[in-house]
Amino acid sequence: MVEETSREVWYIRLCMLSTFLIVSMLLLVIIYVLQGGWEALSWRFLFSSWVHQDITLGGIFPAIVGTMLLGIGVFLFSVPIGFATAIYLQEYAQNTLFTRILIITIRNLAGVPSIIYGMFGLAFFVWLLDFGTSLLAASLTLMGMTLPWIISTSQEALQAVPFSFREGSFALGATQWQTIHKVVLPSSLSGMLTGSILGLSRAMGETAPIIMVGATFFMPYLPTSVFDKFMALPYHLFILATQHSSPYARQYALATGIVLIGLIFMMNLGVFALRYRLRKKKVW
Repeated sequence: MVEETSREVWYIRLCMLSTFLIVSMLLLVIIYVLQGGWEALSWRFLFSSWVHQDITLGGIFPAIVGTMLLGIGVFLFSVPIGFATAIYLQEYAQNTLFTRILIITIRNLAGVPSIIYGMFGLAFFVWLLDFGTSLLAASLTLMGMTLPWIISTSQEALQAVPFSFREGSFALGATQWQTIHKVVLPSSLSGMLTGSILGLSRAMGETAPIIMVGATFFMPYLPTSVFDKFMALPYHLFILATQHSSPYARQYALATGIVLIGLIFMMNLGVFALRYRLRKKKVW
């Protein structure tokens, strides 16, 4: 008994050490980015257009707008399809060999490198469907990349709803769709939103896929159509950090990183606040 207790204490300490290391790495990254880019942040940097000849005279407003439009596009495409697929696999599909293979395939797709999705988007959306290098092609490409995350996490959230909830609803005469709509979804929506925001956050921070399907480093105007090219914060940061010749490029790259982190943080904060409200309404 004493030996088991001692072993449990070591396991707890190991978990605490792992948590401390992860949080420390995150804090170090944030501190490094803030120290290097804070001085470059200004209203002009945030709300003016990019000046390619002298980067100190312009800003990243088109890149901010492009990133937000890209995130909205990915959300509109991926979340409804991901939720619908997860509902079908969990609530309607029979437990057959084909269904199990399909679920395994979807989960394996979450580990495919993002550059592969970029190549697929270039071949299918840009060339075959003739969307060109555009905001639409980029949104659809990132949709394919985020769908496995959304489907897998949404299915797990649906599985977490006790089956007794479904049985009680069926006993009262509800149909299967009424049970899903009125009982299962309200109880699992907070977990489904968590998976969606994780997938969307990953998509908004990707660089490799959007380079191939629509992102550009500099545009003198904001996109006015889904078939226009666009500027995006990740690609902008990549060019500044690796290819720009200005002596201020590193500082402005870090400042762009601060804006990207802040944008994703605010988006996550909004969804987590919504999830908290939904969880408070649960009565299990």
